[in-house]
Amino acid sequence: MVTSRWTAAPAPAATPRRRGAVLERAILDAALEQLSTVGWKGLTMEGVAAGAQTGKAAVYRRWPSKEDLVADALRAGLPRLEAAPDLGGVREDLLALCRQARDGMFSRSGLALRSVIHECDTFEAERFHSVIVDGVVEPTVKLLRDVINRGIERGEVRPDAANGYVWDAVPAMMMYRSKMCGCEWNDQDLEEMVDQLMVPLLRSSAG
Repeated sequence: MVTSRWTAAPAPAATPRRRGAVLERAILDAALEQLSTVGWKGLTMEGVAAGAQTGKAAVYRRWPSKEDLVADALRAGLPRLEAAPDLGGVREDLLALCRQARDGMFSRSGLALRSVIHECDTFEAERFHSVIVDGVVEPTVKLLRDVINRGIERGEVRPDAANGYVWDAVPAMMMYRSKMCGCEWNDQDLEEMVDQLMVPLLRSSAG
């Protein structure tokens, strides 16, 4: 009897079927990836399903619309700014906080958020208002408030600088110049903003 020299190749191992939180995390990650690469207008539920290696039905069962999916993806993926820097001086604290904000802006989730802000029309943008305010604006303003109030306590910052216009200055400037001027906020850009805008704006009359 002649035996064959060839043996069948082993069958490839089946990909484990993901369920529950594991699958949801994969879908949310795929949504962030699409947002950061093809943007809001290019994102499709089919593309997200393909990126997560699952079926389109699995996406629609959990999120009936593109807006619902993106809102949850942003909530899950946005970086957290936990504590205000405390380096001994308001200039150094502001620079450290601005670097954290810059790193968040240009992270995958930051790029995803910016695609939503830049590409959505007014009606669509309303769907993401609370995500942006709760996840980005209020945490950033809170940390700026902490930095400025600490500067007031040290006598570096004039007391009447603790107001909403001053707290809004950094996030407003960073978002405006990023969107309108294509600024990527390298370290020199951040130092110039702090030294030419924020420090003169905050300086106490004694400073």
